[in-house]
Amino acid sequence: MAPPAVSFRPMTVADIPEVMQVEEASFSAPWTRQAFFNELCHNQFADYTVVEKAKRVIGYIGMWLIVNEAHITNIAIAPDYRGQGIGKETMEYAMKRAWRLGAESMTLEVRVSNHIAQRLYQKMGFASSGLRPRYYTDNQEDAMIMWARLNGGSDEGTTMQDTGNRNELR
Repeated sequence: MAPPAVSFRPMTVADIPEVMQVEEASFSAPWTRQAFFNELCHNQFADYTVVEKAKRVIGYIGMWLIVNEAHITNIAIAPDYRGQGIGKETMEYAMKRAWRLGAESMTLEVRVSNHIAQRLYQKMGFASSGLRPRYYTDNQEDAMIMWARLNGGSDEGTTMQDTGNRNELR
């Protein structure tokens, strides 16, 4: 089934109330309004995008762009729109955007119990490179660290970035 037509645009402070609805419906320990405000207004590395359908915010994705790396800070799609390919489309958009902005690789953390997200990321070229013990504050769950090499959106050559002893971005 083809995903519903969605559009992407930069997140603004005016979007925070709708983003909070998605956030609170998606996470047991949601970010606060202030956290989003700080990302948008005070973090020079932050790049946040909203996903819209019929002029309604149904999701968002955020990343930090530091030198030649992109770090996904958060991604969420409203529950009513999950399972329709919108998450994949959103990740593809972010990966292409990061590439255009100079990133060569991308990283993210995902709960070790979130097998659905892990499968999506693996299909998109991400591979596990380790764990962050007790990363999530709500239940002390470990996070799987995943990396992918960006290639500007082609289907060829997407591989895991050798992480070595990289610094945490979060």
